[in-house]
Amino acid sequence: MAKTAAHGEPRKRPSQARSAATVAAMVEAAARIIEVRGWAALTTNHVAELSGVSIGSLYQYFPSKEALLAELVRRERALLLHDVGLAMALEGELPCAIEQGVMAGLAHQFRRPALALALESAPSSPSLQREEEALRQALAGQLADLLARHGVADPDMAAADVMALCRGIIDAAALRGESDMASLARRLGRAVHGYLDTAAPAREAAASA
Repeated sequence: MAKTAAHGEPRKRPSQARSAATVAAMVEAAARIIEVRGWAALTTNHVAELSGVSIGSLYQYFPSKEALLAELVRRERALLLHDVGLAMALEGELPCAIEQGVMAGLAHQFRRPALALALESAPSSPSLQREEEALRQALAGQLADLLARHGVADPDMAAADVMALCRGIIDAAALRGESDMASLARRLGRAVHGYLDTAAPAREAAASA
């Protein structure tokens, strides 16, 4: 009996290098279609054609284009978390670690800006919502760990605030079509440092009360 899968999940995972390469080619084809031609062009037939596989081979792994999209988001999430995690793990003072993390996140966004912007406006689905929430929680966990290592009180709440602050600035910059990563990084740094600097006296006052 054929193995079934949730609408937004892969039907099966590749177990050999050759099949893994095939799956990677299909996911990359989906990414290229989205960033060059837009969401309307994303179909399983177009992905199969661009990646050089048969539609039957595609359906062995992905039951729908939603499953392809979820796998693409998982790929981008893994890359982002790896880059940000490495950057924030570097030794140094908190402002430097924050700056390194911000730069790593922006470098990921600016590496393929059209794809990043397209994924921000992806059609909503339960599988995509799960992937977005998984990314948010993972990034928040990395940031909270960093803040805790540097003695920031209530690091989980501080991480949530900092992420909301950065998300708003980055999304607004993307909608304006900004391409100056260095300028955006400076603005993000000022905003994050300003938040952490103003929160510190409040934490100290609460601790001494």
